[in-house]
Amino acid sequence: MPTELHTNFTGLDFVNPFVLASAPPTESKRKILKAFEVGWGGVVTKTIGLHPVENVAGPKTIYQRTSETKPYVSRMKRPDTVSHSSWNWELISDQPLDLWLPDLEEIKTTYPDRMLIGSIMAGAGGEEEMDNWRKLATSCVNAGCDALELNMSCPHMDRKDMGAHIANDEEIIKSILKAVTSVVDVPIWVKLTPSSSSLVEGAAAAYAAGASSISLCNTFPSLPLMDPETMKFEVEVDGLVTSGGLGGLAILHQSLQRVSDISRAFPDKSISGIGGIRGFREAFNFIVHGAGNLQVCTAAMEEKGSGGIGVKLIQELKDDLSDYLQRNNYSSIEAFRGVARERIVEHSKVRRKSDAYTGGYAK
Repeated sequence: MPTELHTNFTGLDFVNPFVLASAPPTESKRKILKAFEVGWGGVVTKTIGLHPVENVAGPKTIYQRTSETKPYVSRMKRPDTVSHSSWNWELISDQPLDLWLPDLEEIKTTYPDRMLIGSIMAGAGGEEEMDNWRKLATSCVNAGCDALELNMSCPHMDRKDMGAHIANDEEIIKSILKAVTSVVDVPIWVKLTPSSSSLVEGAAAAYAAGASSISLCNTFPSLPLMDPETMKFEVEVDGLVTSGGLGGLAILHQSLQRVSDISRAFPDKSISGIGGIRGFREAFNFIVHGAGNLQVCTAAMEEKGSGGIGVKLIQELKDDLSDYLQRNNYSSIEAFRGVARERIVEHSKVRRKSDAYTGGYAK
């Protein structure tokens, strides 16, 4: 049976389902053009906003590695270690909208067959902020973006009306989607924070208000390690640190849980899977839990000599997916997408050593 890496996701034709996530790999025209040149099916731009942005006066991202010898997890460079996670406290793009727009036009003109998704973020403090969402949306779409991803997940915001702070508020989610969908007619992906006690409810509000997809999972709020000998954090500025985002392999299983939660609640809706994809095996797990599109960040950034865009990684992902499809006589990822859904059950539904167990309830 012929195999096909092409996927249709939220009405868009991707040459393959692998996308660079909104992060440093997509922070500039140069990087995005290179990403398309080496084979990525799409990119989500680094988040574009209208409010002032200035990053910390020090390292913005570190990489944790794990070892069988002490220290077991550390950013310390040493032999015989493997990737554990990335940690960052980087803000959204510091490139203003008026500089992004000609770049977006050139990118889409150069690679018309690749999907360009503009990530945007504004606040929620009234009609002025809704106008900001509308301005960002129309500007990016007019410049050539095939879809938009609304950033309601950034864990690094001081402003309480932005990023992850607003993803618990269903009315805010609806109001932002109403503003955006009133001015553009492209697929709208909503990137919700995974650190929410009402993630399913937030996704329900987003879908009902016109979201074409939910993107999960962004980095998890976290803190870097402190060294017991120096009493310094592994990343800090003037001895201080604040909450940052943990990504990479360390968040894989938590990300799968959240994708599964949304997919089982809304099996007919689209999900873009993110969080710990380092190779095909991880991507496969997102697909079987319902994701129809795969976003990658940390693994691309860690690839030495690639400029942070995963030159070898995208080829490996495409080759391994193609090989898997051929060996199993599958025509596309749709042949096995979501197959894990029916095997995720309540705890009491898993067979016990006897038939007497009542799920913890007294008879």
